[in-house]
Amino acid sequence: MTLRGAPIWKSATQQTWKSALRLKASTEDDLRPPIALSLTLAALPGKIGRMAIIGKRNLLAVVRASAPGLYLDGGELGEILLPGRYVPADLRPKDKVDVFVYRDSEDRLVATTEKPLATVGEFACLKVVSVNPNIGAFLDWGLAKDLLLPFREQESPARVGHSVIVHVFLDQKTNRIVATTRLNRHLSRETPPYHNGQQVSLLIIGRTPLGYNAIVENAHRGLLYHDNLAAPLQTGQALKGFVRAVRANGKIDLSLDASGYKRVAPLGDQIIQALLHNGGNLAFDDDSSPQAIRLEFGVSKNAFKQALGKLYKERRICFQHPGIKLLDTPPSPPGSR
Repeated sequence: MTLRGAPIWKSATQQTWKSALRLKASTEDDLRPPIALSLTLAALPGKIGRMAIIGKRNLLAVVRASAPGLYLDGGELGEILLPGRYVPADLRPKDKVDVFVYRDSEDRLVATTEKPLATVGEFACLKVVSVNPNIGAFLDWGLAKDLLLPFREQESPARVGHSVIVHVFLDQKTNRIVATTRLNRHLSRETPPYHNGQQVSLLIIGRTPLGYNAIVENAHRGLLYHDNLAAPLQTGQALKGFVRAVRANGKIDLSLDASGYKRVAPLGDQIIQALLHNGGNLAFDDDSSPQAIRLEFGVSKNAFKQALGKLYKERRICFQHPGIKLLDTPPSPPGSR
């Protein structure tokens, strides 16, 4: 560490380091040249050797401390300010900082330890917080500066208070992070690499006559059919699902339940446990409503019926109409009737 050229790093205490890190800017946007302590690269782990990526999380080394905060090594992008309010309290010498890099309202690169709701290359459901008639809409994506959704990137007009499904990308012309509701151009055209029964992350993007369109693993479009759902879904809902089939044309059929034995066997065990906890009887059977089944067991009615059929064939349950009864009830404890 040096103080205006005077080497003091070796004699600096941990408290001095912490004090330097806690220096604040006079205003939130104050990016004035450093006026306090500076850290020599010799005292730190050395430059990362690669350029920081705008719109992504980066692990960056500290170059120097200043009144506004810490300057981080962005490689070819130069030094990037991490404002003092975002400096971790437990940061130690030679630590690297996990930050998100983006541009502020004055087009300067800055870093933050805050986590946005979506990074470049991802899809998300974000709320419209304002509209500028000359530029476009602004979305809340979890950072101090809202995310721009330009008019040219709006498939339909964005309205304040509404939520929209967007893709976040880096505009090659302006080098700024922006959003778009024109989703198709950002979905993968490559053959889906998923196998039947694979668990995947889903983002519901809209309802169709057949079911609900969903973005699969931030890359492909898939479909959840109405007849496999126990209850309606909401646009923007993020959940886990399963691949039922990948068709020859690349279309993906989805389900909220695992298929085949992966679904039926664990569900059968779950039903047996529920029977044991209820004295061997349950008020659920083939005629129970899909909503009640989903609420109680978290699966579709079709999956529940398959599990009941398997237990019935194994002679572990019988149907009482209504309800089911456990046939292999364990012996009662001594003294009970």
